[in-house]
Amino acid sequence: MTDFGSNINDYIIALFGEDAVRKYSELALLDSTQFLRVNTLKTSLENLAHQLQTGYGITSSPVDRFAFALRIDEGNKLAGKTVEHICGDYYIQSLSSMLPPLALNPSPADKVLDLCAAPGSKSTELSWMMQNKGTLILNEIQTSRVRSLIFNIDRMNSVNAGVLNFRGEWLSRIYDHYFDKVLVDAPCSGLGILQKKSEIGNWWNEDKLNGLSELQYKLLVSALKMVKIGGEIVYSTCTLTVEENEAVINKILEKYPVEIIPVTLPLSANKGFLAYQNKNFHPSLELSLRLNPWEFFSEGFFIVKFRKIGKTEPAKPQEFPKPRISFASPKQLQTNFSYLSDIFGFPPDVLADYAYIIRGNDIFFLDSGWYDENLDSFTRIGTKFGSFDKDGKITLHTQAAQILGNHFTSGVFEASDISHLKTYLSGGTIKTECGLNGQVAIKFNGKILGTALSNQGSIKSRFPRSKRTQEIIFPGSPAL
Repeated sequence: MTDFGSNINDYIIALFGEDAVRKYSELALLDSTQFLRVNTLKTSLENLAHQLQTGYGITSSPVDRFAFALRIDEGNKLAGKTVEHICGDYYIQSLSSMLPPLALNPSPADKVLDLCAAPGSKSTELSWMMQNKGTLILNEIQTSRVRSLIFNIDRMNSVNAGVLNFRGEWLSRIYDHYFDKVLVDAPCSGLGILQKKSEIGNWWNEDKLNGLSELQYKLLVSALKMVKIGGEIVYSTCTLTVEENEAVINKILEKYPVEIIPVTLPLSANKGFLAYQNKNFHPSLELSLRLNPWEFFSEGFFIVKFRKIGKTEPAKPQEFPKPRISFASPKQLQTNFSYLSDIFGFPPDVLADYAYIIRGNDIFFLDSGWYDENLDSFTRIGTKFGSFDKDGKITLHTQAAQILGNHFTSGVFEASDISHLKTYLSGGTIKTECGLNGQVAIKFNGKILGTALSNQGSIKSRFPRSKRTQEIIFPGSPAL
């Protein structure tokens, strides 16, 4: 059995009984099952399962009631190292972690905020549920985690996201009654993921608990101010404590114009607690949901959904300097669009589905339905489209090639040789004559991987440096 520490053991026993601690500690000794959330905007479950099995020996099976997920049956250690993973065909994510976005249920027509977004599992799921369209805003307070968030939204080819780097409890100074839907997947003490992070027992105590619950309350208040009347908020944590879950929600219900609304999820769950330590909670908290890890062998989660039913007092507004960033006009890029269309053989009107922002020599693009008034407040908007060369022509970025590649009819080199694939993904130069000069797109197994520069028998990779740091196992490799 795993020892979580006396503080945690005593807490779980007091709340759930000794049998729960025993089952949980036994669960922590087992190898966890991995699940893949399949990016069905890029591939199908059937196609991905076939590629993983034939290329890497990874076997998988569909997950009941999760039409977009696969369970890894064999090959857990390889799942994060495939070409398909680095190119965004799937995200490794627990089933319970997939639930908060499902509860929020955003559409392309909604303005959506993920208040505590990094590292991006739920953010990219929201983007996928919105079909990569509309306005999705992702906020993360920690700069180091912003980098991982951007890496993952790029990897999953999200083109409807803008990234902010603000304290979540202060973000209501910028947005007042603005969003249709907000996800608050709050920082927490993590008692639902002890099987992954046993080190939590080294610091967990009631003082930490009180500090976290205060932050969670402030984040929820901020979210309530930012959502429209009639808008919806999902609050979730991966912890088991009442102090961070029902007690926080009860305090919100006492002070703000909200109501808890029922939510149906593809996993069975327990109802939230209605009383704790001689205090009774609002009866509607029975609509909140608890998933205990020892009951369904995944991460523990708490999930509740609100609707805002009245106006809230606005926070003091944030002042911004005169805007410096703006969307590019079509005329600024029209000549270059025709230039790229000639190279890659796609209809120019394909590019009309996107909006463009120029920052120095770099061009970013995103869904044309995305909008926000405060562009200068963002760390990143959209994903990379390309950059201007010394002659003012656009060199297409790998991100853009992956997103637009289904429309390419020319300028494509098929990397049928595994040695070519290895060279390309490592940023090297492929020595071969492909009959193309200048910008080219690299294709493997029917999928556009990115861009390169071809010249006189050599093809120089432009695969992003940030993605080259990932360990990749190649299909059919002897290491398998």
